[in-house]
Amino acid sequence: MLKICQEKNLSSGDRPDIKNLTPEELSAWLKDNGVDAYRTRQIFKWIYIRNADRFEDMTDLGKDLRARLAATFSIPRLAVQKVETAGDGTSKFLFRLSDGAHIESVLIPERDHDTLCISSQVGCAMGCAFCRTARGGFIRNLTAGEILSQVRDISRLAPDRRLTNVVFMGMGEPLANYENVVNALKMMTENDCGMKFSSRKVTVSTAGWVPKMMDLGKDTRVSLAVSLNATQNETRDLLMPVNHRYPLETLLEACLQYPLPPTRRITFEYVLLAGINDTPEDARRLSKLLAPLRAKVNLIPFNAFEGAAFHRPEEARILNFQNILMKKNLTAIIRSGKGRDISAACGQLAANAMMRRAECRSKCHPSP
Repeated sequence: MLKICQEKNLSSGDRPDIKNLTPEELSAWLKDNGVDAYRTRQIFKWIYIRNADRFEDMTDLGKDLRARLAATFSIPRLAVQKVETAGDGTSKFLFRLSDGAHIESVLIPERDHDTLCISSQVGCAMGCAFCRTARGGFIRNLTAGEILSQVRDISRLAPDRRLTNVVFMGMGEPLANYENVVNALKMMTENDCGMKFSSRKVTVSTAGWVPKMMDLGKDTRVSLAVSLNATQNETRDLLMPVNHRYPLETLLEACLQYPLPPTRRITFEYVLLAGINDTPEDARRLSKLLAPLRAKVNLIPFNAFEGAAFHRPEEARILNFQNILMKKNLTAIIRSGKGRDISAACGQLAANAMMRRAECRSKCHPSP
């Protein structure tokens, strides 16, 4: 059962969000204040395991330390602007940030667990033609604390759900916000005082931001997904402007060199667009491109949104595409259309909220 409530953004004045600190940074602050570094583990356990809202509740810390923490830091929640829940149990959360910007997270029920899809940026600069988020452009990066808050807050809002998987497939390009994303990933997968997610169940999806792909493999053990969506540069240029900078040859070479943990595969996401990239020839080219790689394919039939220039292929065409890949010994899964009876396109709720905000400003402060 979802515990939905309207919450204020508990930014508490100028006090910084303690969730933006790495363990090393918090340990350094404690040392500067004459406190043993082992207290770092206790503090973060309260925040990430016990989901505490106040330093005053951290009863295994001394009163003086609790008071100093409360005077210096805050533990803010994201403000819940709106929640939409589909008939299949998919829940889409619209969060308002402290500066008034909006982001989305989606909690998706699977057969024996739940997956949370989170955002890494407000908006996105990648400009993918089939993406709703791209239409609003890029506004700013999320902090590590804002990224972690999506997981932490939804865990509290939906305590009965079995959340085991987290995917960075919401708003934004995660590798373009590298430092904050990696700091958040480390706390998600930290087993001692973090969120204790298995690294294989946390997935970072990239549109092909090649310079940071190798760093991700060296700095973390999380899973990698690559949004491919085309088998020829001409088509991918039209769909994904990042391809002008890092064309298919460069991207696939980076995937080949990626330091993949044993038994893992790279997931290649392929949004199927009717008449654009869904032909049998595309399927055969895709199987050939991925043959040298340890790969699996997520086929994603296009989720339409208002004003979109693309359409979902017919079911027979989708199944034929999958069948061609499977005959070439590729694992190819058709992603089920969860949440299609709510604002399904990524960025839809946030875009609507930002539009309403702009309209309100225009009415309140009309141009001369």
